[in-house]
Amino acid sequence: MDVKREPDSPQSRTAGAAQQAGATQRAGAPLESAAAPLQAAGAGLNSRRIGTLALVFMIIAASAPLTVVAGGVPSNFAVTGLLGIPLSFIVLGVVLILFAIGYAAMSRHVHNAGAFFAYISKGLGKPVGMGAALTALVAYNSMQIGIAGMFGFVFSSFLDSLFGLQMAWWICALIAWVIVGLMGISRVDFSAKVLGIIVGTEFLVVIVFDIIGLSHSPEGITADGMLPDQLFAPGVGAALAFSIAAFMGFESGAIYNEEVKDPKRTAGRATIIAVSIIAVFYAFSAWAMTVAEGPSSVVGRSQEFGPDLMFVFLGEHAPVWFVDLSNLLFLTSLLAALVAFHNIVARYFFALGRDRVLPTFLARTSRRSGAPVAGSLAQSGLALIVILVFAIVGAGSEDPLFPVVTLFTWLTNMGAFGLVLLMALTALAVIGFLRAHSNEYTLWTRVIAPGLSAIGLVVLFVSIVINFNVLIGLEGTSVLSWLLPAIVLVPGVLGTIWAFVLRSSRPQLYAGIGTGGSLG
Repeated sequence: MDVKREPDSPQSRTAGAAQQAGATQRAGAPLESAAAPLQAAGAGLNSRRIGTLALVFMIIAASAPLTVVAGGVPSNFAVTGLLGIPLSFIVLGVVLILFAIGYAAMSRHVHNAGAFFAYISKGLGKPVGMGAALTALVAYNSMQIGIAGMFGFVFSSFLDSLFGLQMAWWICALIAWVIVGLMGISRVDFSAKVLGIIVGTEFLVVIVFDIIGLSHSPEGITADGMLPDQLFAPGVGAALAFSIAAFMGFESGAIYNEEVKDPKRTAGRATIIAVSIIAVFYAFSAWAMTVAEGPSSVVGRSQEFGPDLMFVFLGEHAPVWFVDLSNLLFLTSLLAALVAFHNIVARYFFALGRDRVLPTFLARTSRRSGAPVAGSLAQSGLALIVILVFAIVGAGSEDPLFPVVTLFTWLTNMGAFGLVLLMALTALAVIGFLRAHSNEYTLWTRVIAPGLSAIGLVVLFVSIVINFNVLIGLEGTSVLSWLLPAIVLVPGVLGTIWAFVLRSSRPQLYAGIGTGGSLG
C-alpha cells in the first residue's frame, strides 16, 4: 500500500468473512437502531483476536490450495486446451494485487464485517451498496453450499475406496455441515488455528508434488506454460474465467476487520500477502504439472484423467501411503474452504442485521465466543435446505457425479460470477471514497491502481458471462446459462430499488446503510 506518510482416486474427479453492535449514529441522522437490545444479548464481534498471519491463513483457506492444484488446474487444461494456464494465475494475480492496493487503503478507514456492502455504499452510494449486499450474500452462500456438494462426493468416494463403506453423498455433506456449524459459533481464533494447520499441510502436499514433478520432467525443464502466446489465444477468456475461481475468498480479509488486532493495517497487509502467495504458488504448481507430464502431453493427460491427474501421477511416482494422505488432505482442503466461506456469510448476515437491511436478530453474537451466532445459524439453515433439495432431486440419478456436476458446478460458478462483479464495483468505489483522502495517498493508490484493476475485472466479468455455459459444463446456451446468473443479480437489483424506497419512506433507516462498523 502506498502511503505518503507513514492411482485413480474418485475423490478428486472434478475441480474447480470490532465494533459494538448497533448502527453508529451520524450527526443529523439518528438511526432506527436495535443497538440496545443487541448489546443486551451480547452483540459485538470479538475484537483483537486475529493477527496478520492468522488472517492470511483464513484467506488462503477459502481458495483451497490443494483443491485448486489437484482439481482446477487439470480441468482448465482439459477444457481450454491451452498450455498457458500457469501464466493465467500471474495475469490474474497482477489484476488482484492492483485491486488489493486500493482495497487495503480503504480498509484503514472502513472497518465493517460486510466489506463489499460497506465499501460500495461509501464509494458509490447507498442504493448500489444495498444491491451489492444482497448479491454478495447470494454469491458467498452459493460458494459455500456448492463446495458442500463436492465434499459430499469426495467423502463418500473416500469411504468406499478405503473401507468399502457406501454412504450417500448428501449424508457425507451433512457430516461436514455439522462440523462447520459448530466451528461457526466458536471463537474466530479457534477457526483460524484449525485452518492454519489444514492450509499448511495442503501446501506441503502440493510442494512434494511439485518437487517430484520437476525431478521427473520427461521433456526437461522448459518455460512452456509461461509463454504469452500459449495463453493469449482462442480460449483465453475461458481459461481466465476458470482460474479466477482459485482466488475467490482472497478479498475476505476486510470482512474480519472488526476482529483483527490492528484494524488499520492487519486486513490490508494480509490481503496483499495472501493474493501474492496464491498467485505465485498456483502459477508455479501449474507450471510444475506442465513439466511433470511434459508440455506435449499435459493437455491430453488432463483430458484423459481430469482432476484425477495429480493423484494418478503421484500413484506412479510416490508411495501408496502418500497418495492416500493426499486424498485425505484433499478432503480437509474442502472442509477448510467450507469453514472459511461459512464465516464470511455469517459476518455478512451480522453486518446486514446490524444496519437493519435484514432482520436485527441476525446481528446477535455469542457472549462466550463473540461469534456472529445468528448469522452462522442462518447460513447453516440455508445450506441444509439446499443440500436436502439436491438430495431429493438427485435421488433417482444413476450418475455418481451428480452432486459435482450440479450442486458444486452450478453454485460455485454462480458465486464466482457475483463476486467478480462485486470486486469490479468495489474497485470503482475505492476511487470514489479515496477522493476525500488525497492528502494521505498518492495518485497511484487513489486512482491508477484501482482504475486498472476495475478495467481488468470488468473484462474478466464479461469473459465469465460469455463462457458461462462452458463453466457449468454445457454445450451451447440453455436455460441455466441465464437463470443461474439471474439468481445472483436479481436480488441486487431488488436491493437497489428497495434502497430508493427507503430513502423516501424511512430516511433514518436509509441513513444507516453501510455504517454499522465504520470508523472513518
